[in-house]
Amino acid sequence: MKEVILTPEGYERLKQEIDYLRGDKRREVADRIRVAREFGDIAENAEYDDAKNEQAMLEHRIAQLEERVLNARVIDKKEISKDVVSIGSRVKLKDMETNKSVEYRIVGSAEANPAENKLSNESPVGKAIIGHKKGETVEVTAPRGTLKFKILDIKAA
Repeated sequence: MKEVILTPEGYERLKQEIDYLRGDKRREVADRIRVAREFGDIAENAEYDDAKNEQAMLEHRIAQLEERVLNARVIDKKEISKDVVSIGSRVKLKDMETNKSVEYRIVGSAEANPAENKLSNESPVGKAIIGHKKGETVEVTAPRGTLKFKILDIKAA
């Protein structure tokens, strides 16, 4: 698996999710299996099958998250440049076509969430602005066409 780049907050959230899944969620699924067994013949027991499937998916999710933690590289705040866009930067961009401004946080792909304005360094916009400085205009080739953004501000997040 490739290196997973995370912010300190993303790393903590990942560890908290693993703890929750290993603890409370495993107990919840085990209780479902126990209750389903009490219904009788497990060969024709849909509740039991459903609970066992949930258990398999849960264990798969835990394994995925543990692998991410093992391959994680946490970005230290000291590593985040205020001069050029990098992972961990908070960047204010102006769309040159619509004249609207928006602020994004550049994160690794594991933390990306456009609804929270967290852009992946691997997204079209993220790739295009990484390494650029305040005041520069950057062209982004996106699925809906070419976009132009001016970098208005860069901060360490």
